[in-house]
Amino acid sequence: MNQKEILELLDHEGIPYTYFEHPAVYTMEEMRLLNLPDSECVAVNLFLRDDKKRYYYLVTMSGRHKTDLKSMRHILGTRPLSFASENDLRKILGIEKGNVTPLAAVNDTDSRCETIIDIRFQNRKIGIHPMVNTAMVFMNGTDLFNLLQRAGHNVRWAAFEQIM
Repeated sequence: MNQKEILELLDHEGIPYTYFEHPAVYTMEEMRLLNLPDSECVAVNLFLRDDKKRYYYLVTMSGRHKTDLKSMRHILGTRPLSFASENDLRKILGIEKGNVTPLAAVNDTDSRCETIIDIRFQNRKIGIHPMVNTAMVFMNGTDLFNLLQRAGHNVRWAAFEQIM
């Protein structure tokens, strides 16, 4: 799915969201400089793999968290983690570097990746890219979780507060 198809899916599912277009961003710092409304709800998204390249994880957590893969490994109960390759990102999630979003899980037709969403977004607003880094959708995190579950994707909540 691409951005247009994702927005159509959200509409079809009756999931309320707010949409903003913006210049391309690649870092949380660039995102903060945009001064979007509800910027404190913007999530950081990481596409990770274990050291044996057997398991892939799409981690969505508060943009205020540090990227501490060692701590994340213990929270998630996995083998050592590292960032997955751009090739794996394209093959598994159908997106390019810079466009990582939990919505891309719908493109994982082989269920190779597990999506983990920060529990802080449960029943709260979350800001994520709609498959491109030139736009942002704000929606309820529980709606996102339920959408991915209904799509047959492996998704779970995790508490990342130890990483702060």
